[in-house]
Amino acid sequence: MRIFVLGAGATGSLIARLLVRQGHQVTCGDRDPDRAHRFLGRKSAIPIRQVNARNLWSIVKAARGSHLLVNASPAVFNRIVLRAALRLRAHYLDTASHQSRNPFKAEQLSFDRQFQAKNRAAVINAGVAPGLTNLLVARCAELLNGLESVHIRLYESTGSDEPVSQWSSDAAFDEAVSRPPVYRHGRFRFGQRFGEREVFRFPRPIGLSGVLLAAQDEVVTLPRFLKLRELDVKIGGNDFERLRRLYRQGRLRRSRGPAASRFPQTPTPRQVAKLVARGALYHARFAAAVVARGRKNDRHTLVRQDAAFPSLHQIHRREVYTSPIAWATAHMAALFVKHFPREFPGVHPPEALPAATRQAILAGARAYGIRIGMKVTLGEPVDDEY
Repeated sequence: MRIFVLGAGATGSLIARLLVRQGHQVTCGDRDPDRAHRFLGRKSAIPIRQVNARNLWSIVKAARGSHLLVNASPAVFNRIVLRAALRLRAHYLDTASHQSRNPFKAEQLSFDRQFQAKNRAAVINAGVAPGLTNLLVARCAELLNGLESVHIRLYESTGSDEPVSQWSSDAAFDEAVSRPPVYRHGRFRFGQRFGEREVFRFPRPIGLSGVLLAAQDEVVTLPRFLKLRELDVKIGGNDFERLRRLYRQGRLRRSRGPAASRFPQTPTPRQVAKLVARGALYHARFAAAVVARGRKNDRHTLVRQDAAFPSLHQIHRREVYTSPIAWATAHMAALFVKHFPREFPGVHPPEALPAATRQAILAGARAYGIRIGMKVTLGEPVDDEY
């Protein structure tokens, strides 16, 4: 398949390299080709074209002839890139939503009829969180006769002597300044920013960690495709705690934009290697958990699934120099491409994909070294009012 990857930063460049390994013909597009070369590696043979993601025709010109357009650029450009994919009559994939018009609906879903009319498929929010987390929730729904509530818990932690971003500065800033959507009693609403603190136990070596409400895309798609009444996402770890402190100090305002001192540019692989070598970056971890409550055979049932990802040093032992979050997002996106549902036109979040496709992606995640564990706990019998 001829694939065009728009955005060759930490995640997009790794997606491109993984797709080449799958046997695809890959081309990258980026506003700064020199910077893209630094992420891809000077020895990379992947072609890079200069593209302005704000300009529809710039994308169309660069990606002409592609079968699939992978959008690894900031989510604020989603609507433009979706229209470009339609112009190209190409399939489409991205890793996040922006909710620029409706805070409780992923903007990509409004393109469903247009993709159906073109007989093309679009898979959205196809990364790790969202992405893998959506697949885990869908798996919980399959195991239960009725799904009542879902709680998604994430952990992001970086140990460094200077600010280092595990994620793009644009994405981190957008998450920090956005109000967190929640789904309560069958209705969407906003939660308190950095609110509702709780203590959550992640698997070893993380253990107990405080978690806080966060603006995550799972909330705006899962209730539209799965029947449930409660859903929220909370994040813990020192990265999110740092954002909370900035918010409480009044330093997180959309009008100010992402200050470089607080939201640094994502380091290139060579920069990451140097930071690790001189001890300035000494650890980074990422973890995800899904806790679902419902009923199974007329009994209250709790299903918990945990996803453990390679740490910074485990990734580096594989001679890949990136953060755990970028590594996990890129590998999951590559799996969504590998099992892309070309025969399933329309716009689909991960939970809406066919069951066989979802199972194949989860199997691929385990093969990549992502450890996924599950525990099912049966409770009391369900009373008549349940």
